[in-house]
Amino acid sequence: MELRTLRYFVAVAEELHFGRAATRLHMSQPPLSRAIKQLEAEVGAPLFVRSPAGVTLTPVGTVLLDEARALLEHADRLRIRVSAAAGVATITVGILGDGTDPGMTRLAAAYRQRHPGVDIRIRDTDLTDPTCGLRAGLVDIALTRAPFDESALTVRTLRADSVGVVLRADDPLAGRTELRLAELGDRHWFQFPQGTDPLWQAYWNGGRPRRGPVVRAVQECLQAVLWNGTVGLAPLGHDLPAELAVVPLTDMAPSRVVAVWNEGDTNPLIRSFAEIATAAYRPRAPMGRRTAEES
Repeated sequence: MELRTLRYFVAVAEELHFGRAATRLHMSQPPLSRAIKQLEAEVGAPLFVRSPAGVTLTPVGTVLLDEARALLEHADRLRIRVSAAAGVATITVGILGDGTDPGMTRLAAAYRQRHPGVDIRIRDTDLTDPTCGLRAGLVDIALTRAPFDESALTVRTLRADSVGVVLRADDPLAGRTELRLAELGDRHWFQFPQGTDPLWQAYWNGGRPRRGPVVRAVQECLQAVLWNGTVGLAPLGHDLPAELAVVPLTDMAPSRVVAVWNEGDTNPLIRSFAEIATAAYRPRAPMGRRTAEES
């Protein structure tokens, strides 16, 4: 099995949709579908159950997903160690969140301009590790969301986003202009796998234990809402399918977008990344108006 094909498989397994996975991988859908069919032939069993609404994993696919994730993490760790030994100027950035965020787009452009000779690697991660593999040595710096265990880490807040509850569009509460957490007490919520950072789990569960399906990726959350009527929290301002709605929560602390790196790391590329990120995520002044710094 080639690592590239396993990355394709993991993307489809996490998105549960070939079209979204192709977009995430920056490729067209036909070659992605061919690669998955070739992988299924190599394995000797179907990995997905396909339907017009998307795909679901077969039991064989579920086993392969766990093994593929572990293998890809090991390969990433190996590449990072070899690059460091070779003295190549490389920085690996872990991302948990919306890759189309305007702040991230501005950051990418500004960092490339400031450091044109640096090889920038991106590691897109799921919802189970808010540090994006930082503690495991898989990334140098992470763009993610707090809260999580910050021990031995340096955390810089870039932005704070209001939070809402994601509901099916036909849910009786979907037409409300705002809600409070207490109004969702009897619902099933998303759960993260055992071992997930407890501060992170508690925040996305509204500060108390909940019952509901276990998820690892954003698309698994959305599918849980569509199929099971599960509810969960999400930052406001993200595009959702027409079948879903998000209602602002009045008593939920904002979700902080943060840059985080290991405490004591003196790599100048990481410090420069954090400084550029701070400027990139700073709120933009309205068109036609000048900021105090520009006056």
